[in-house]
Amino acid sequence: MNNKIINNFKSYLCPPGAGVFTVNTAKERKDSLYKSLYGSSENVDEKWKLSFEKLESAKGSVLLGVCSDCGGGIQRGANWGPLFLRNTLLNDHKELRYHDIGDIRVIPHLLHDKYLNEGTIQSCKNALYQEKDSVYPVAPLSITEKCCNDIYEHYKDVGIFAIGGDHSVSYPLVKSWIQNKRKDGKKVGIIHFDAHTDLLRERLGIDLCFGSWLTHVLGELESPKSCYQFGIRSSGKDRAYWENEFGLNQYWAKDVKEIGPQELAKNVTQELLDQGIDEVYVSFDIDAIDSSLAPATGTPEAEGLFPHECLMILKEINSKIKITAADMVEIAPLVGNDKAGSDSTLQVGASISAYLIEAINNAHN
Repeated sequence: MNNKIINNFKSYLCPPGAGVFTVNTAKERKDSLYKSLYGSSENVDEKWKLSFEKLESAKGSVLLGVCSDCGGGIQRGANWGPLFLRNTLLNDHKELRYHDIGDIRVIPHLLHDKYLNEGTIQSCKNALYQEKDSVYPVAPLSITEKCCNDIYEHYKDVGIFAIGGDHSVSYPLVKSWIQNKRKDGKKVGIIHFDAHTDLLRERLGIDLCFGSWLTHVLGELESPKSCYQFGIRSSGKDRAYWENEFGLNQYWAKDVKEIGPQELAKNVTQELLDQGIDEVYVSFDIDAIDSSLAPATGTPEAEGLFPHECLMILKEINSKIKITAADMVEIAPLVGNDKAGSDSTLQVGASISAYLIEAINNAHN
């Protein structure tokens, strides 16, 4: 057992569902989660720490919650996504198997360590780790990158399925995955479902946020041509602008419907194979789905994709190319306070998440 890495996990992670710092809020949902995962809601911290012993022999999906919405900017609330989606997965997809290592410890006012002065960093280290000179980072994006690097460097038979959080959390998740795959000699690509391009260079002076994360990981790929976006429909500029500016491939929601998801996916799969792509990462923003089915998100958009269209695309690509890591982000279950809309969003998110988790499992077995 790698005791150093296990100690790292125990320091910068917390039990599943605990990534939102509360006292009694959502206690009923947390208790339900703990009973499903550990048999009871008693001594959760001890049971969670003991679960790390199983990592040595783990294969397939490792589930990680990143309960940060500090990188959002219009409607917050995606920090509750990991807790609520976990419960939906456990209730609706009981056959699904994965190893849940918990949540990133989140100070909700922080985004990335590079935005902090030394005094703030020391103060936050003292709050998180009771040690102002701790070696660990303090902001959620920085901790997430550290966690992913620890996993990919020491556990070669697993892939991370992460639940966000706003879409800024994909920056460390995808960056770490690409860098570690390339160290292993793999040629990789990105499959990105979203209503928005997420290709700003900065937003109000901040370079890492929900609208810019992809811009800052494209350079990690051997070529931006290995990135494909599906479902775009809310943008101040047209498809030609984004493709010419960044060199990636976009298929707006209307393109998916005009070409047909199956035919489009066959073409994309062949292009990826022609590029020599071995594996892909899937980043899925729930607002790629039409707002009639997924309204519980920060920026719901009408005229979007339907779940069966997304699954057709994913299944076709995965029939030839391995999906070895993925994320589901921007589910904000309390937005709008509409139970029917929240339930629908969670059910759609869970069905797509379940497919991605199985794909990661299959890729590592």
